[in-house]
Amino acid sequence: MAKNIQSLERAAAMLRLLAGGERRLGLSDIASSLELAKGTAHGILRTLQAEGFVEQDPTSGRYQLGAELLRLGNSYLDVHELRARALVWTDDLARSSGESVHLGVLHQQGVLIVHHVFRPDDSRQVLEVGAMQPLHSTALGKVLSAYDPVAHSEALEIEREAFTPRTVTALRAFEGELDLTRARGWACDVEETWAGVAAVAAPIHDRRRMPVGAVAITGAIERVCDDGKELRAELIAAVRDCARAVSRDLGAGRF
Repeated sequence: MAKNIQSLERAAAMLRLLAGGERRLGLSDIASSLELAKGTAHGILRTLQAEGFVEQDPTSGRYQLGAELLRLGNSYLDVHELRARALVWTDDLARSSGESVHLGVLHQQGVLIVHHVFRPDDSRQVLEVGAMQPLHSTALGKVLSAYDPVAHSEALEIEREAFTPRTVTALRAFEGELDLTRARGWACDVEETWAGVAAVAAPIHDRRRMPVGAVAITGAIERVCDDGKELRAELIAAVRDCARAVSRDLGAGRF
């Protein structure tokens, strides 16, 4: 069994200590409670403070939890609320379209699939929840890159690998794809990631009108596209309607 990293265990214990009991604690109190040398405790606190996980009161010098933890907590709740709100709508979308439906969020310079509804037929399929998709070539990734500033920055920084001859990798061309996505409100992937596969995706927004994820229909190119080229208009409309419905349930109002 791999050993735990002691410094991370100590940092976690420190955060738990600050989360309970008194609102603010001094260095001596923290070091004593965790049986650490003051120098060790101070070094960990300095690191946590630099990352925004801990704040120090300038007057008393005492420490408390930082705002970054609130942001991370809200992100966690957002993802889980997103999935909960999307369950019925994505089921309906898979049933009406006859294709697989994926719900994705930004995670570690990629798209994390947090929900997957199987294509409603008897074919053998593999559950993709927890799988990662690239930002630059998938419909989900393009939507997130177009609407989420963090995803946009990461999509520009990563190496945009050419998965097929159709993958857009050049910076100017990729930015053009994102401009087009914002202009029409949806993104597509026609054999840009997997040969023979096409997808269309639309953004989901929360009550603050911030992008929190995207929903996509994915299927064989001969079913998703007319003549293997243009995406079927009814599928585009269906995925946009689904994204709007989930956004409304998240409190975003009308888009």
